[in-house]
Amino acid sequence: MATLAGALGLTSTANPLVGNYAAHHAIFNFVLAYMALSARTLKQKYKLDHNVNPREDVARFGEKAVQDGKITREQLNMVKRNEAAHANSMEHYTVFVASILFATVAKVPNSSINRACTIYSVSRVAYGLAYIYITKYKWSYVRSTAWWSSNFCCFYLLWQSAQRLSSSI
Repeated sequence: MATLAGALGLTSTANPLVGNYAAHHAIFNFVLAYMALSARTLKQKYKLDHNVNPREDVARFGEKAVQDGKITREQLNMVKRNEAAHANSMEHYTVFVASILFATVAKVPNSSINRACTIYSVSRVAYGLAYIYITKYKWSYVRSTAWWSSNFCCFYLLWQSAQRLSSSI
């Protein structure tokens, strides 16, 4: 039986018996992007959630809530950062799914796919947390680093796919 590190593709040797866990990572990242990073929870907590027109509730009611003393400026800014992290994660999800589909179809080794998916998933969690909670300019580069790390994983899988697909012609 493969070890957890081997299954995640984190060992230095490729094990041909290791399965492809890309679908599991796709499910995890879907839940992260579309549910866990949704700003809905914070908006409900701060009573900014208006289900009739939820895409404009912060823009329409956020400043008024701050002026009325219902929430602080920092809380409103956190909701705005949460909305941005949610939007970016949803946008990035399609790139991730495309890269793992290409890699799977091109028969990139499962250990390489699993490693890239694991790093991607960890990077996206770090990205979301950094985007929502980091307010200092200097520390905001943690978010940028996590974003680029997740991009690199997708580029890596696409590159590996291209190498395999072009060599099989």
